[in-house]
Amino acid sequence: MMLYFTLWAVVALFPASEIVLAVVKRANPSLADVQDRGSMRLLWAAISLGVALAIVTRGVPEARLPGSPGLLGVIALVLMVLGLGIRWTAIITLGRLFTVDVAIQREHTVVETGLYHYVRHPSYAGLLIAFVGLGVSFGNWLGMLLLLLPITLAVGNRILKEERALTASLGAAYASYCARTKRLVPGVF
Repeated sequence: MMLYFTLWAVVALFPASEIVLAVVKRANPSLADVQDRGSMRLLWAAISLGVALAIVTRGVPEARLPGSPGLLGVIALVLMVLGLGIRWTAIITLGRLFTVDVAIQREHTVVETGLYHYVRHPSYAGLLIAFVGLGVSFGNWLGMLLLLLPITLAVGNRILKEERALTASLGAAYASYCARTKRLVPGVF
């Protein structure tokens, strides 16, 4: 019982923390070059669509994930906490440079410390890991796939917009960083 309470507490805190970020960490257009071009709205729409599809397909018996509900709950909880931990560590590392918009701050520099030493977008890697955990919590591979597909596409779109903005603003320093690091998975992608 405690496992399910903890799992659903994390499920509730996950969107709550993202909503707080969306309200508090918006770029100030007078202090930053905002180049979001709707990517944040697209990401929220993809999340809403993915969650709705996962809920609708949750009961498809042919798509049940193997393992007991308790085991799946533990796996889901571990992945969600790990993903959110990675995401928040990345956000804290960026400090004042982090915004929910794709925006270049006046004093923007390439950050290569912490998790950014290993990948260019650890915040998005953490977000995707957390959503894999949410998908596991549904106990259904079809729901997990339908949850992750639109979210992964929206995150990919956002990564491309961010990288274009950072390359245009930071030039050779960012290009050099890109040559040394992968986007989401160290040494792989």
